[in-house]
Amino acid sequence: MTVPHTDVRVDPGSFRDPANRVFYADGEVLRGLDARAARDWRALSASDFFPPLLAAGKVCGTEPVEPARFAAGAGGQWAAVLRHERIPFVSHPYEWSFGMLRDAALLHLEILRAALTAGFTTKDGSAYNLQWRGVAPVFIDVGSFEPARDGEPWAGYRQFCQTMLYPLLLTAHLGVDFQPWLRAQVDGIPAEQMRRLFTGARRLLPGVPTHVHLHSAMQQRNADAATGEVREQLRGAGFSRELALAAVRRIERLVGRLRPRQARSHWADYQRTCSYSAADRAAKERFVELALTAGTPPGLVLDLGANDGRYARLAARYAGYVVAVEQDPAVVDELYAALRAEEQRRVLPLVLDLADPSPGGGWRGVERAAFATRARADLVLALAVVHHLAIGRNVPLAQVVDQLVDACVPGGRLVVEFVHPEDPMARRLLANKPAGLFPDYRPDEFARLLATRCRVERRVELPGGTRTLYQAVTGG
Repeated sequence: MTVPHTDVRVDPGSFRDPANRVFYADGEVLRGLDARAARDWRALSASDFFPPLLAAGKVCGTEPVEPARFAAGAGGQWAAVLRHERIPFVSHPYEWSFGMLRDAALLHLEILRAALTAGFTTKDGSAYNLQWRGVAPVFIDVGSFEPARDGEPWAGYRQFCQTMLYPLLLTAHLGVDFQPWLRAQVDGIPAEQMRRLFTGARRLLPGVPTHVHLHSAMQQRNADAATGEVREQLRGAGFSRELALAAVRRIERLVGRLRPRQARSHWADYQRTCSYSAADRAAKERFVELALTAGTPPGLVLDLGANDGRYARLAARYAGYVVAVEQDPAVVDELYAALRAEEQRRVLPLVLDLADPSPGGGWRGVERAAFATRARADLVLALAVVHHLAIGRNVPLAQVVDQLVDACVPGGRLVVEFVHPEDPMARRLLANKPAGLFPDYRPDEFARLLATRCRVERRVELPGGTRTLYQAVTGG
C-alpha cells in the first residue's frame, strides 16, 4: 500500500483553477488534477501537437507519476499527478524587458495556434503562464489545456490583452515602461484604463481599435450578461474554431511587428564612459574569475547591476545559472537581444530596481513571491552598485551591506566593489547632493561594516586607486 506524502507544500499562487493545483514534495514540482482535468491531460498527451512542443522545450517537461503518493486537500486523492521540470529561477512579467514580454507572448500564441488546429485550446492567456530557461521562454501551465468547443471564443483573450498585449502597446505606442503598471495590478491593465490613454489620433494606432476600444465596449455591453449567454450569442452569430484561429494569427502578426518606443538610455554606454582603465578592468575580471572558481562551483549567481552583462557572461562559464539584474528596461532589452543572438541558456536578464525590488503581490501578498524571497544565491556579484544605492538613493551604507549579504545563502560568497568618494563616478553623484550628507561613506567604514556580517577572504585595490574589491563568505 502506498502511503501518501504528508510533507507537501502548495504553491501559494496556484488556486485560481480548482481543477488543478501546483505543489512541492521532496524537491519536485508537481501538479494535482481532478477527474475532469485528468481526462483532459490524457487527451492532451495522446494528441499530435503536444508531444512535439514538449520535445522542442516550448512547454515545460511533464510526466505522470503515481497519484496515490500525494494526498489532496481534505484527505482526498488526485485523479492524476504530473511532475514538471524545475524552472531555474521564477520571475514575473513586470521584471521582463519589452523583448522578453513580446517573445513570451509570441510563444503563447504559437502554442495556442497549434492547440486550436488540433482541437484544443487554453483556458488562460496570462503572462504568468510563462517562464524562462535563460533567454528561452517556456510555457508552464499544462493544466490550462482543454478540448476546444466549437462556437466558443478563446477564454484567455482578456487575460492575454491585460497582461501581455496592453503592456506591449504602452511601450510601443506611448514610450511608457510597462513594468510599473503590471507590478501594480496582478491581473494586468484593464481595457477601460487603456481606452482612456488612447484617445484622439491614438485611437487609430495598430491594435488599438480592435483590442482596446472594441474590447472595452464589448466588456461594458456584456457586463451584466452571464458567460453562457455570451457564448450562445457567439454560436448564433456563426463563430467557429476557424474564426478563432484566424484571430490568433492576426494577433501574432500585430505582436510580432511591435517595437519599443524608448529613448536610448545613458546607461547603455556605461562600460565605455565609466572611469575604468584597461588595467582596472583586467584586474577586476581576474578577481571575479577567481571568486567564481574558488571552492564548489556556484549553482546560482546573482549579478546585481549587470549593465551589458560582461560579468554575467563570465559567471555563466562556471555557474549553473545566472540572474542578471539591471534597473534600466532599455539596457535589459539590449542585453536580452544580445543573449538571444548568442543562444545563451544560462543567463536570465531581469528589470529590477535594487532600491525598490519586487514585493510580494496578489492575493494576501504571497500569490507572487517577492524578489528577496526568490533570490538567494550561492554567489552574489555587486560590482559598482554600492555607490548608486548609498549616494544615489540615500540608503544608509550599513543597510546596503545588509541587503547584499541577505541575498546570499548561508555560507554563500559575496563579491562587492566599493567605489571611493574621490572616484569620478562617485564625485558625479555627490555633486548633486548637499555637502556633508554622507560622512560614513568611506572605505574604512565599508570594510568595517562588511566584516561584521562576513568573513573577508580577499581584498584588492584596483590599479586606478579609487576602487576596492572584496571577496567575502557570509555567516562568518
